[in-house]
Amino acid sequence: MENLDNHEKIKICLVDDDALFLTLLAIEFEQNPNFEVVTYPSGELCVAHLSQKPDVIILDYHLNGIDANAMNGIETLDKIKAFDANITVLMLSSQEKREEALQCMAHDALDYVVKSDMAFLRLQNVILTLQVVKKLKISDN
Repeated sequence: MENLDNHEKIKICLVDDDALFLTLLAIEFEQNPNFEVVTYPSGELCVAHLSQKPDVIILDYHLNGIDANAMNGIETLDKIKAFDANITVLMLSSQEKREEALQCMAHDALDYVVKSDMAFLRLQNVILTLQVVKKLKISDN
């Protein structure tokens, strides 16, 4: 895969209160030279930095595991979409619950991915597909 220029890199924001999983996710995404990765351990920090205009936010559904008063994933998702409805949000969860997935889609998440061995690959494939579609739309104009 060819490397993109810095201004063409895909800006990815990773948000998870599980420090180990967040670190593993970041390491995985940073291996792709076409990704610019930033991480946040809370929804509040993510929302505070939305002015950095991420292309994609990968957001944990359960963000209040450490701080019970922290915003959860759906609250964070709503704030992201209120800031900019065009930011792509992919939800992550350790639970494979249909109700959670449907709730995320109802709040305009693009996808719901269960944390597993295949989660990294699935997330990267969704992001790269989005980038191809974006380039095709640009070339059509």
